[in-house]
Amino acid sequence: MLVEGLGRSERVRAVSAAAARVGIRAGMGAAESRARCATLEQRPWHEGTIVEAITHVSGVLLGATPHVTPVSGSPGTWWVGARGFESIGGEYRLAEQLLTIARAWHPEARVALADSCIAARVATWSPYRADRAITQVPPARCAAFLASAPLALLPMEREMRDALAALGFTTVGELAALEPGDVERRFGVGGVQAWRLAHGDDPRRPGLVRVEARRSAGAELGTAATTSEPLLFLVRTAIERLVRELVSEGRAAASVAITLTLDAARGALPDAGARAPTITREVRPARPLARVGPLFEQCRALLAEWRLPAPVLGVTVSIPATAPLSAEQGDLLIAAWRDQAQQLDAAFARVRVAFGAESVVQPAVRDAHRPDQAGAWAVVTSVEEALERASVRSGREAMRADDASVATLTRALRLLDAPELVELEQADGVPAALWWRGARIGVVHASGPERLSGAWWEAAPYAREYWRCDTAGDGDAVPPAGASVLLYHDLAMQSWWLHGWYD
Repeated sequence: MLVEGLGRSERVRAVSAAAARVGIRAGMGAAESRARCATLEQRPWHEGTIVEAITHVSGVLLGATPHVTPVSGSPGTWWVGARGFESIGGEYRLAEQLLTIARAWHPEARVALADSCIAARVATWSPYRADRAITQVPPARCAAFLASAPLALLPMEREMRDALAALGFTTVGELAALEPGDVERRFGVGGVQAWRLAHGDDPRRPGLVRVEARRSAGAELGTAATTSEPLLFLVRTAIERLVRELVSEGRAAASVAITLTLDAARGALPDAGARAPTITREVRPARPLARVGPLFEQCRALLAEWRLPAPVLGVTVSIPATAPLSAEQGDLLIAAWRDQAQQLDAAFARVRVAFGAESVVQPAVRDAHRPDQAGAWAVVTSVEEALERASVRSGREAMRADDASVATLTRALRLLDAPELVELEQADGVPAALWWRGARIGVVHASGPERLSGAWWEAAPYAREYWRCDTAGDGDAVPPAGASVLLYHDLAMQSWWLHGWYD
């Protein structure tokens, strides 16, 4: 038995099947529980540990079925979707897989198959079913199955439970035999909901998120999450499942959509009309992929920058668009295989997600004479575009590699954000030294002048004489020792300016 609280405020949060047989229930006081069973073992409740374990098990179960829902208020119990498994042997085959997974955590784990969640839950908890690890309730027989079950296994308000116990009700069938009008007058809406559960009428279904995409997998969290960290394990497991399906069909993912289910008020009893709000975002790789690693990295980057408007109850991953699986994917069965191009695509997409669509840029040449207008940063939208531009640039540089006159141009020009005013010492009209930011920088060689003028049609035309000057100085100086600085003489203002330097 797991107990939360201290002293008189201790309350039972979860009980084992053996404790349930002697009448111990969640919400009961710890002292009352000990009175019912003197040998009862109590353990403290650690919320963080419980939530982490529930999330981990949910992710593992997600590998067997596309919809996994931890039962609210009942740690250690999950609802899973069991439809559409005819290709692997049907629902019972799925139950065997789930049992194998569950027994990794508990040797007495049990699985039940039923048309309703309430019947499946009772089937796993009922003492008279303890000898069977898998119980299958016949279709359309939930009400008959529940009739002989103990009333204590039916969720209801505490006041209603105490009243029924005082009247001598012990089985679910006895509650189901009452008139619904009488139940509503005595116990209200909550009573009617419990009465419907007694008839096997349960609106709850595995999978809080309803995504129409055929290729989708999702799970709920044990408790609402305020950050994306608890979602990563579930997202990766879902992607692994979906990629396996895609590969078996010869397809690759052209996009991946992540749907988050946000927190909404949910009571102890089901509400057929309540639907939690959802938000969806999508990532699109540069090329269709059928590899878990690159797809997960892009989803991780998306979640890292996703500002959650409310706590998250569940996550669903779907593949809205696919493309034929190309040979460029490589051999997916060889773990050591690595596609560097795809890794580059994943890194490129992650940077764009993290810093914005225009965060990746590349230098581009412009048809202008002024140094500050001869180049610009061009936004790159794909790795292929960047490689194509780099190839063109390399070809141009190769064509002029033998031309010594352009050797200086191949060095990196670092322009200041804005040209800065300097004082110049000259010898026979040639720059000999400059004073910049309080420091004297000697010039050992100067080339120029290169006269540039233009923009006479604009409000601010220019007329300048540019000089490239090799400087002297120590290694810690700025510009660094030996750098070739770019100066210009503004003929209109009769002043000297430092524009930048080559290094």
